[in-house]
Amino acid sequence: MIRVRVVAASPAQREGLESLVASSPEFTLTEAYPDVVLGAVPPDELAPAPAIVLIGEGAWTAEALRAGIRAILPADASASEILAAIQCAAAGLATVDPRDLEAILAANPQPVAAAPAPLTTRELEVLRMLAEGAANKTIAWKLSISEHTVKFHVAQILSKLNASTRTEAVTLGIRQGLILL
Repeated sequence: MIRVRVVAASPAQREGLESLVASSPEFTLTEAYPDVVLGAVPPDELAPAPAIVLIGEGAWTAEALRAGIRAILPADASASEILAAIQCAAAGLATVDPRDLEAILAANPQPVAAAPAPLTTRELEVLRMLAEGAANKTIAWKLSISEHTVKFHVAQILSKLNASTRTEAVTLGIRQGLILL
C-alpha cells in the first residue's frame, strides 16, 4: 500500500486529486509519513518528502531530482498518467513527460557509446565454458582447437564485453542473457 499525501492550491483541486488517489486500491491517503507527495503547488511550497509528483508548470533539473521530485506532469495529465507517476515515484523511479524529454536531453548531452560487437558462435561457446570454470587447456581440448586460439577467443570476449577479467565477462554474459543458468 502506497501512502499518498495530496497538496493543492485550491480545495476543489485537492478534493479532485484525493478522489483520484482514493479510487485506486493501491493507494491510501495520509497526512503523516507519506511515501509520495502529490502536489499541485509550486515546489517551494512542499515540505521535503521521499518522493514528490508535481502537477503543473515546472522544469526538470538535477536540483529537482535531488530535492525528491520524481515527476513533473503537465496540468493536462490524465488520471492514468498521474496514478502511474505515483507508482513510479514510490518505486524510486523518475517519470518524464515526453514533451519535456527533448529539453532534458538537450540540456544534458551525453556521449552515445557504440553498441558492442556481437559475440561469434565460437566466442559464445568459449564464454559458456568459462562460466563452467573450464581452463584454457580444457576448452581447447573440448573444442579441438589450440590453446593459443582459446586465448585469442577469450581476449575477443573481454574486448567485446568491455570486461577486464574472465569472471567479469561471465557476469556480463549472464546479465546480457548470453549465458543461461
